[in-house]
Amino acid sequence: MRLARRAFLRGVGAAGASLAASAVTGCGGDEDALTFFFQANPEESEGRMRVIAEFARRYPDIRIRTVLSGPDPIQQMSTFCAGGKCPDVLMAWEQTYAGLADRGVLLDLNTLLARDPAFAGVLESESVAALYDTFALDGGQYALPEQWSGNFLFVNREIFARAGLTPPRRWDDAWSFAEFLDITRALTVRDRTGRVTRWGFVDTWVPYYSAGLFGMNNGAEWMSPRTRPARCHFADDAFLEGVRFYADLAIEHRVAPAPDNQQSISAMDLFSRGEAALAMGGHWRYRTFADTGDIDIDITALPAGPRGSGARSNIGATGLAIAADSPRREQAWEFVKFAAGPVGQAIIAETGLFVPVLRSAVRSAGFAAAHRQVGNLGILTEGPANSGPLPVTPEWARIDALMDRNIGPVLRGARPATSLQDSLAPDTDEVLRNR
Repeated sequence: MRLARRAFLRGVGAAGASLAASAVTGCGGDEDALTFFFQANPEESEGRMRVIAEFARRYPDIRIRTVLSGPDPIQQMSTFCAGGKCPDVLMAWEQTYAGLADRGVLLDLNTLLARDPAFAGVLESESVAALYDTFALDGGQYALPEQWSGNFLFVNREIFARAGLTPPRRWDDAWSFAEFLDITRALTVRDRTGRVTRWGFVDTWVPYYSAGLFGMNNGAEWMSPRTRPARCHFADDAFLEGVRFYADLAIEHRVAPAPDNQQSISAMDLFSRGEAALAMGGHWRYRTFADTGDIDIDITALPAGPRGSGARSNIGATGLAIAADSPRREQAWEFVKFAAGPVGQAIIAETGLFVPVLRSAVRSAGFAAAHRQVGNLGILTEGPANSGPLPVTPEWARIDALMDRNIGPVLRGARPATSLQDSLAPDTDEVLRNR
C-alpha cells in the first residue's frame, strides 16, 4: 500500500515519526508507562489528549506515553513490533489491521471481553454491529471501534440557497445519480471563456476509492464475503456503471475537476473558498471547513444509482488494539475500555472531531452542540447504519495498489470502465486465490 495515500485517506498530516511524552501525570517513570500509538493532525491530537487526561484523572496509577505516527503508520508499527518495542495500545485502521492480526501482532480481545461481561454488555447494546464487526477476523476481535469515518457530501448552503435548492436531509431520501448530475450541472459556473469559476462537485477523498464507492451506491459490493473475500465484484455491471458515472462527472460533464487538474488545484481549497458547491469527504474534514468562517456548510448523503437499493456511505473506522506481546496488557485493557466505552466516547462526541461509535454518544447533546452548524445531523448519526462494508483481508495492500493502477486510467479518460473486467477484476481474484 502507498501509505502516503493512507495518510491522505485518513485526512491527517504528519511531520514525521516522533515520540511525544504526554503531559499526563501518574506513578512510575517512562519505563513503566503505557505506550499509545496513533496518527493525528493537531486538532485530532487535542481531542485524544482530552480522553487521555480524563483517563489519567480516573486512573492515576497508569501513566500513558503517546507515540505519534509518521506518514507510514503500518510500516512504523511493523518496525516497532519486529524490534521488540511494540506500543501497548495501537490505533487500528479498518482495511489494514487484518495484516497485523494475521501476523500475530494484535491481541484477540475476546478473552478480555469474556471476563468483563458488564462492559461486553454495554458494547452489545450500544454498538453498531457493522462497525464492531469490522474489526473481527476469523472469530477474533482485534480492536474496538472508536470512530466512524465514512464519506458523505459537504454542502455550501449559501450557494444552494441562492439557487433555490435544498439538499436531502436523510440517507433514505438521497438524490439519484441523474438528479445529482442535474444539480452539479446547475451549480457549475463558467466565465465567458469557458473557464470554470465554480465547480458543482469536488472530491477530497481518494479518487479510485470514491469511484468504487459510487459503484457500491449503484448496488455493487466490492468483494464477497466481506472478511477474507474469495472473489471481487469489480467486473459486475453495477460496479462498472458506478465507476463510469463518477469518472464522467469530470471527463464528460465537466462538473468536477479532472484528476490531472487536481495536481495543481486543491479540492479542499476550492470548497473552502466557495469555489465548489459540493465536496465529498468524511467527518475528518468537518473542522477544517467549519473553522474557515468563510462558508456556511451543511452535509447530505451521497447519491444513489439506479441499480442500488438506496444511498450508502462506506464503513470507514478506526479502532483501538492491544499488542499481543504487551507486558502491560491489563493496563492497556483499562485504557481501551475507557476510550472505546461510554465515557471516552462522550468526550469524543463533545470535541466535534470524530463521529463516536456508541449510540448514546452520537445521539448526545454534546455531539449536537459540537455540530450546531449542521442542519442535517442525521447524516452523521445514521451514517454507520447506512454504510456498506469494505473488504477485510490481509492482502489489502496488494489490492489497493491494483485499484490505483487500474482505476486511475479510467478516471483520466485513458481507458473505458469496461477495461476493469480484463485487468483489475482478474488480477484481484488472483491475489485472493493465492493468499
